[in-house]
Amino acid sequence: MATPDGLLKMSELAERSGVSAGTIKHYLREGLLPEPVKTSRNMAYYPPEFVERIRTIKRLQEERFMPLKLIKRVLDADDGARISRAEARRRHGVPEEVLARLEKLEVLTPGGRGYDADDVAIIEAIARFRAGGYDEQLGFTVYDTLRYRKALAPLVEEEVRTLLDRLTGEVEVERAAEIIAAGAEPLRELIGAMHSKLLLAELSRRRAG
Repeated sequence: MATPDGLLKMSELAERSGVSAGTIKHYLREGLLPEPVKTSRNMAYYPPEFVERIRTIKRLQEERFMPLKLIKRVLDADDGARISRAEARRRHGVPEEVLARLEKLEVLTPGGRGYDADDVAIIEAIARFRAGGYDEQLGFTVYDTLRYRKALAPLVEEEVRTLLDRLTGEVEVERAAEIIAAGAEPLRELIGAMHSKLLLAELSRRRAG
């Protein structure tokens, strides 16, 4: 049972995260988790946000075959990029209720430390849409984002299958992780450029028709 301030014992942390206590202790030794709150020499408690972080580490290991050293670099960079909802609202002018709805739809998925870099990029895009006239007055709402998530889900599934088929056993784990990490940003640009090209072509076709 968690303490009144939400801190967890090691056994509770292991149960909630689905990762063994031994593995969690290994993550601690490798610096992948911040230091716990120690109440005595032999007793330590862990913030509830550790659950999400541990799940992320395990997912990166199993789905992307990333070594712990690379995962630590990714998480350290991610920690520096996270911002709170209040900070996101202040920076980008997106209303509180819009951010709350996007979270409810799981388009945004903040953890205990706030929005990560991908969430921030989505918020920035939403802000730019709204500034350009895509707002509620014209019928554009947060629910329009579901169209893109629905379209992208099968593409992502196919991409992961392809990556695993081509990289597993062909290259070393560390090199495979580097290839995947290096491809993330160019892939975003590729999808964005292709979407823009198709969108303009479709608009031209409809005007001609």
